[in-house]
Amino acid sequence: MPVMDGYHAMVEIKKIRPGIKIIAETAYALAGDDKKILAAGFDDYLPKPITKESLEATLIRNFS
Repeated sequence: MPVMDGYHAMVEIKKIRPGIKIIAETAYALAGDDKKILAAGFDDYLPKPITKESLEATLIRNFS
């Protein structure tokens, strides 16, 4: 994103809608990224490549 990164966008969105669920998605997953992303305030983490099964499991985990 040209103006801000996903971390800052998540913070700004959560200020407006604190209860909204935000799932981080990344193309370059490194060891420990999941912990860093969750500690930053995202509700979940979905690394690429995204499969139907991984997307479905993430949605069920967060919206059921």
